[in-house]
Amino acid sequence: MIESSNQISKRKAEHIDLCLNRDVAYEKSNGFEQYDFIHEALTEVIIDDIKFDTQFLGKTISYPYMISSMTGGTEKAKVLNENLSLAANELNIPIGVGSQRQVLESSEYSDTFKIIRKNAPNVPVMSNIGAAQIVKLGDVVSLLKIIENISADGLIIHINPLQELLQKEGEMNLKGLLHKISEIKREIEIPIIVKEVGSGISKNTARILLEIGVDVIDVSGSGGTSWATVEIMRNPKPENDYFREWGLRTSYCVKEIAKLKEEFDFTLISSGGINNFVDAAKSLALGADMIASARMILKSLDQSGVEGVIKLIENWFTGIKKIMYLTGSTNIVEIQQNKILRKKELF
Repeated sequence: MIESSNQISKRKAEHIDLCLNRDVAYEKSNGFEQYDFIHEALTEVIIDDIKFDTQFLGKTISYPYMISSMTGGTEKAKVLNENLSLAANELNIPIGVGSQRQVLESSEYSDTFKIIRKNAPNVPVMSNIGAAQIVKLGDVVSLLKIIENISADGLIIHINPLQELLQKEGEMNLKGLLHKISEIKREIEIPIIVKEVGSGISKNTARILLEIGVDVIDVSGSGGTSWATVEIMRNPKPENDYFREWGLRTSYCVKEIAKLKEEFDFTLISSGGINNFVDAAKSLALGADMIASARMILKSLDQSGVEGVIKLIENWFTGIKKIMYLTGSTNIVEIQQNKILRKKELF
């Protein structure tokens, strides 16, 4: 089935509505509740000296936090992206755009993405295209169109076989995907980010991606939004109910993929149900370099506006500072040095 631009726009609007107004979260957790921090009573950390400034995609950002890719391609998405980018600019943090497939095919909805770079001129902004689209590309250089659309600092390739499998418009033929990603890495000069959309990336898959030069792995594990549930709501079939809970928990993905830092130089992003500062801090302690959230930010924007999003993220990092103080960690590198254990190891 070949979707028109208007059909894609309608599907994206349905996705936004379901994520905002229906219960589309996994029943199972992201797994971080299985971990506790190790309290250091002799901490000498000066809490006000803790800084979070770091480098990402060649730019200095104020927090190791990314507003994850969400949407584009509808008029409602333009308003959401306008406000999300205002928050990203104020916080000086990265932001991804939703799939830019429509930009490759026409200019009708290009402004729904361009608004992000207009409002956030100096932060890292990432283009986004799906695996199903890149396997069909005749010439990967055509991706420069979506990159130039927002003057992107990086290109996200989202891989979503489960969503494609259950989506009534799904494109399940991903043959040649790894070869295409490798080709894109050779031909496109900006960093390449590969992310899942909620089912997680295994250590084995991460290794394969890193071996072909991928710069950033975003695990996007289970425990947050279940895109299987989203698509089942759009296209209910009894035999698909099992897949609502399919996927690797976020904590597991982060812990396992972090081990590859001994062999590869890459950035690891923890996303998938990161809905509070404790899970964010545990992500960092397990080896993530950055944290990302999507649906939680979308709901905060819907309920409290741009200022609500800014306050939420600032409060998170105030909480993370307190955890770092109590674990004797002056920076992100130190909190990754044996400051967390599975609860069963503490008894």
